[in-house]
Amino acid sequence: MRLTIASGAASFSAAVLLYPLFSGGTWFWTSLGAVLSVVAAGLLSSRLSLPAWAAPLVELAATWIFLTVSFASDKAWALIVPTKSSVAELIRLLGVGWADIQRFAAPVPNTEGITLLTAGGVALIAITVDLLAARLRRAALAGLPLLALATVPATILPDPISWPAFIIAALGFVGLLISDGRERIGRWGRAVLVRRTRVVNPSHGRAQDRARERTPYDTADTSGLRLSGKRIGFAAILLAVLVPAALPTMEPVSFFTFGVGGRGNGPGNSISIPNPIANLKGQLQLPQRRVVLTYTNTDNRPRYLRIYALDTFDGQQFGMTQPKGAPQNRTENGPLPDPPGLNPQTTIRDVRTNIRISDEIAKLQFLPLPYPPRQIDIDGDWRADVDTLMVFSTREEAAGVDYEVRTTEPEPTADLLDATDTLPSEADDRFLALPKNLPSGIKELADEVTADARTRYEAAVLLQKFFTTDGGFIYSLETQGHSNSALADFLLRTRAGYCEQFAASMAVLARLVGIPSRVAIGYTGGIQVGDHWEVGTNDSHSWPELYFEGVGWLPFEPTPTGAAGQGSARVPEYSQPRPEPAATSSEPSPGATSSEADEPQNPQARRNPRELDREGTVATGTTPPDDSMPLAGKIGLGAGAVLLVLLIPAGLRLISRNRRVRRLTWKVSQPSDELTARMATRRGQATVAAVWAELDDVLYDYGMARLPSETPRALARRLTEQYEFDAESAAAMTAIAQSVERVLFARDPGQIGPMGKELRRVRLALAATVSRGRRVRAVLLPPSTLRRMRQVGERLLDGFDLLETIRLRHTSPQRGA
Repeated sequence: MRLTIASGAASFSAAVLLYPLFSGGTWFWTSLGAVLSVVAAGLLSSRLSLPAWAAPLVELAATWIFLTVSFASDKAWALIVPTKSSVAELIRLLGVGWADIQRFAAPVPNTEGITLLTAGGVALIAITVDLLAARLRRAALAGLPLLALATVPATILPDPISWPAFIIAALGFVGLLISDGRERIGRWGRAVLVRRTRVVNPSHGRAQDRARERTPYDTADTSGLRLSGKRIGFAAILLAVLVPAALPTMEPVSFFTFGVGGRGNGPGNSISIPNPIANLKGQLQLPQRRVVLTYTNTDNRPRYLRIYALDTFDGQQFGMTQPKGAPQNRTENGPLPDPPGLNPQTTIRDVRTNIRISDEIAKLQFLPLPYPPRQIDIDGDWRADVDTLMVFSTREEAAGVDYEVRTTEPEPTADLLDATDTLPSEADDRFLALPKNLPSGIKELADEVTADARTRYEAAVLLQKFFTTDGGFIYSLETQGHSNSALADFLLRTRAGYCEQFAASMAVLARLVGIPSRVAIGYTGGIQVGDHWEVGTNDSHSWPELYFEGVGWLPFEPTPTGAAGQGSARVPEYSQPRPEPAATSSEPSPGATSSEADEPQNPQARRNPRELDREGTVATGTTPPDDSMPLAGKIGLGAGAVLLVLLIPAGLRLISRNRRVRRLTWKVSQPSDELTARMATRRGQATVAAVWAELDDVLYDYGMARLPSETPRALARRLTEQYEFDAESAAAMTAIAQSVERVLFARDPGQIGPMGKELRRVRLALAATVSRGRRVRAVLLPPSTLRRMRQVGERLLDGFDLLETIRLRHTSPQRGA
């Protein structure tokens, strides 16, 4: 029965590690009740002497009843007995809990479904631990399910497990092992005392009192074994807490995915976001321009910085599918996945952008990024949504951060985009989805505008031209609404709006003609100020992104640019109509924008379109060069760190030798034996003690340890004869031995001069008698230093023993007092 209780305690101790995953304490008490139910069922099974296979079934039944009472008692018979309805309710709650885990980021709320999942999981762990430890008597193997429970927070959370929770869980497992050992030895074995103990023979008390305290049968005394087990367990826990604190931090490596492109089945982390459409217009209507961010890049060209990608249209507005970023999708894990739809043969431009977010920006948990990002260097827990390449955080905020983005921007030509019509599209169906109640006039308008298009690319160009040139649209912030009727009003009647209406309308029309589309929200490239680009609140913008197989997602610009529209918006070169040689008209059509309007109005931002690319090279289908440390360098650093740790004993030995030999003023504060201690206590004889201590360590390092019963003279005679010292070495060894004996036994040892030369001569003579491997080991891993380190550990363990032997003395009141 002791093992059953210890198994339950170990299981619940390990469950304490889950506390950072929850925002309340309901899971804690429910899990405790589940574990107590398992323990009660286990004790009943032991009492009835049920076979090992039957105990888990009883414990499962007890857990089922407990969960029914806790979560479905209103559907159970007499609030306890499970029924068909209660089982259905538990299954429903399990489904809700699983959905909640996928929806919320840690710490998750204490919903009924999540609490049910947690309590049931902890109960299953407790049943497994009880089966291994109490039924099969494999207590050590019971650590595996406990370890599985500990890996849950270690995998989900970016922060390491707190040391108090780790100590509690470790103590629970150590207690289980101690209980298993005590039960085995107490029943069948003979106690072997592996620790020296002091036997106390109390002489006080009456004989009849001592006889009354004797048990009617003798049992094995396991106190010594228990103390040794606790010494090992406590020392292991202490080392597990202290050693990682002294080592450099290392990132966990996912066993299933590489980089941040993983699509594992785990829940990952999600984030709740504000309405990006509402925030967009709010920033555009601010009375004063405020700087949001600044950036520089390798080609000194302005770029749109996307924050959100809205992919669903419900008939009223575009919305965003909840982004997800599993722990393996952290940006620090390596390059992001390939942009959807981008063919490796497509010509790309490698660009590196350094962005600095203003400290005054409102709460923002998404990073403004040029598209498509391939690698991001940023501090903190930032994760990539695999489908859209948006980067967000459930813990960090973007205000005040600096980061570097590497992008591979496709540089398509009109001919290449025309050729994409022959490729089957692999875009998700949601990028073409439209509500069934969309006004028929909008569909007719889409067909009319793109009637002359031969390819989807030509249709996209005609749609953009319709908004910027042919349709007579004007830019205005006075419009309101984004419903079906507002969309129809904008396209069919008023044709006045701001970037939200332009972007959403073009995206809808693109879907109507079979082009996958979505709406991006972020910032335009801003204006150039000196050597950097400055983006303000008035640069908030929305634009459509259209999908072409082989090229991926490309931004288009239907919003009027320049002074008549969004001042810093720019029309991509690939989205402009092909030049017509026969065109002779010198007057622009109504609503048209000049080429200068496509550039920012700040004179410093104007750019010669014929200017050569400063990078000078254009890659094809490759990722940006990775300037991070190569794998060989990381392995070298790791090997160097391990080597430094292994050289710690050698360093300590070198320091000790320098103090003893070079200065000869070393004070023996911790002598290795009684003989050295006696010399160290003699006034003015620290020099002899230092020489003797160094000689003792040299002998130990070379495997020639001095025998406890050997006198200094006997040691000198044995070394001289056994290793055939030459005359000088023998004289040096004799001089050291005589000096030690004079210090130990003479009333007045007299003046003893420095003996550094003698010690050096003896050390060289001893080194000549051993192998090269022994000499190398004596330098790199000196046994004498390892012995001292072991002695420090033993003293630490003796401290635990002392704590074990402390007992509160209870004094009985004397009779007659």
